[in-house]
Amino acid sequence: MAPQDTKPNSLNSYWLPFTANRAFKKRPRILKAAEGLYFTSDDNRKILDGSSGLFCVNAGHGRRPIVEAIKAAAETLDFAPPFQYAQPGAFELAERLALLAPGDLDHVLLANSGSEAVDTALKVALSFHRAKGDGQRTRFIGRTRGYHGVGFGGISVGGMVANRKAYGNMLGGVDHLATTYNREKQAFSVGEPEWGGHLADELGDLIALHGAETIAAVIVEPTAGSTGCLPPPKGYLERLRAITEQHGILLIFDEVITGFGRLGYAFAAERYGIVPDMITFAKGVTNGSVPMSGVMIRSGIHDAHMSGPEHVPEMFHGYTYSGHPLATAAALATLELYAEEDLFARSGQKEAMFADAMMSLREAPNVVDIRPIGMMCGIDLRPQDDGIGKRGYRAIEESFHNQDLYVRVTADTLIIAPPLIAEESDIGKVRDRIDRVLTAVA
Repeated sequence: MAPQDTKPNSLNSYWLPFTANRAFKKRPRILKAAEGLYFTSDDNRKILDGSSGLFCVNAGHGRRPIVEAIKAAAETLDFAPPFQYAQPGAFELAERLALLAPGDLDHVLLANSGSEAVDTALKVALSFHRAKGDGQRTRFIGRTRGYHGVGFGGISVGGMVANRKAYGNMLGGVDHLATTYNREKQAFSVGEPEWGGHLADELGDLIALHGAETIAAVIVEPTAGSTGCLPPPKGYLERLRAITEQHGILLIFDEVITGFGRLGYAFAAERYGIVPDMITFAKGVTNGSVPMSGVMIRSGIHDAHMSGPEHVPEMFHGYTYSGHPLATAAALATLELYAEEDLFARSGQKEAMFADAMMSLREAPNVVDIRPIGMMCGIDLRPQDDGIGKRGYRAIEESFHNQDLYVRVTADTLIIAPPLIAEESDIGKVRDRIDRVLTAVA
């Protein structure tokens, strides 16, 4: 075969996800290595990771126990079929996760991405109601400005317009609660805003409109992440739990971002003293090292499926890579590292200091709101007159090329979520570099 007529380092073929490809390829931002709190760029600069990759590298990059666990797994068992067979690590991981989760969230379905976890949870909700003889419960309720991945289920219950508008009708029978965010009443709140708990009562209006007997589940992020870090108002999540329980509606917490220490607990559900019916997780479960996700499921939901002939699958659902040996090895090593270093508690202990650092940017140019909670924060910038998202894109380029900083940016919002191992001096560096970025893009 003749050699292909292309440069080995061509940027042509790869269509980057959630990326302005034409702009990116004019001035690429390439990361070639990572260790601790820093990436290494292709021109050998150390880039401070201000957003834990994509909210996933909670214990920092290149942690040796995780690396060694993955290597050992690859040398021992590269793949095991997850349908009708299994490998030991999947059972061990499920037990560890059940011990971390609140209440009787004692059963786990494993997948590979947050998007898959959400679609799995929605399917479990439908099959649960059907198993109980309530097959008419098919409606889902999400929330405006919610993000639940990019599967058709996730974008249907999600509420970020740009993620939905190109894809037609999506799932039928989906409605949305209003976003909990109101800048006029909540701007520059630290933690859970005082105003907005009453917005949960809108669920009662949707129940009255559609009938409780038609609604399968409500899905929300405890803190909305990808839309720009929107913490829940005080009492909001507790009220949702009360209303859903009253009407036999399942409550799903999407903790793909908030799970594994981001809000100071293994799961945000603990922070609010709530036992939802399902929790979706991903990202931090393997410290971002190998794709993995899953759904924690309450015992009653699991048990309702355990009927019919024993030789027939109780649920016709799964993925080729569910419980993959490398992923489970990475997850087990990650959970062990979290426990050894007490990272969830350490995250909670740094919350006030992190909030102070972020709020000190209040007077920086074009800042219109700052929302810290746990170890994550959204900073809204005033859009430029010539278009929404232009100042944000300038901030991406300024951060990487001139300030040696990586932060997640969506439209004109910076999202800061440093690894949980970050100390006060590290957070100070993130804060100072953001300050310089904001001055540069003023």
